[in-house]
Amino acid sequence: MNSSSIVNNDDILLKLCHSVSHVLSSTSASQISHAGMIQSISRTRLKPDLGCFSIFDGGFSGLVVINFSAAAAIEIYRRYMLNMGMPETELAFSHTSDDVSNVMGELMNQILGDFIGKISKELQTSISQSQPKMLTINKELTISVDTNLDNAVARRVSFRTENNHIFYLEFAMDKTEFLRSADFEMNEEFDLDSLIETHGQKAQAKSDKSQDVLNDPNVKGLVVDDADDLLSELGL
Repeated sequence: MNSSSIVNNDDILLKLCHSVSHVLSSTSASQISHAGMIQSISRTRLKPDLGCFSIFDGGFSGLVVINFSAAAAIEIYRRYMLNMGMPETELAFSHTSDDVSNVMGELMNQILGDFIGKISKELQTSISQSQPKMLTINKELTISVDTNLDNAVARRVSFRTENNHIFYLEFAMDKTEFLRSADFEMNEEFDLDSLIETHGQKAQAKSDKSQDVLNDPNVKGLVVDDADDLLSELGL
């Protein structure tokens, strides 16, 4: 999000783009990046070869569409499955395979889960999503948003896989703005795994230091002397 007091549609779209790149990059162990330019479009469409869409509602309403080319879908699918430990001989080669559709639908679900979790926290609002629908198509389809959009804003952003295959995110939602109040403070995001690792390292360092102290004969003598002094003061 930007640092100003106003969060608009394009700020929300940028957060969605980050979720797409992050989820697909981490699950496929490859580099997925999005373009720096955002295209304004009149409406969202499902296009060949593999299209996926999901409707969201709540604090704001809208639609997310991702149109994968056959090459982009197969690359992401195969990298994901190999990263999960599946043998290459068992993987599909065609984007029309049910296995490819199922995997891409699951990845879409993870993307939206990541996006909704972050945006709900940052905007302090509640958003729900429909189950992503994945369609294999050979011609362009125009889909209408089955939700109430009073003043829709539609955008398209292109993405590139590690092997330079292109796919597109299309995004439509109500024109909206979120205004930060003067006393609003954003909760700092943290990585749980990094936090656990950091505390583990600190705990280990403390343990090592304590062991070094206990192994030091001078310290042992000091501890014993202190104990003797305390007993003397108590008359024991």
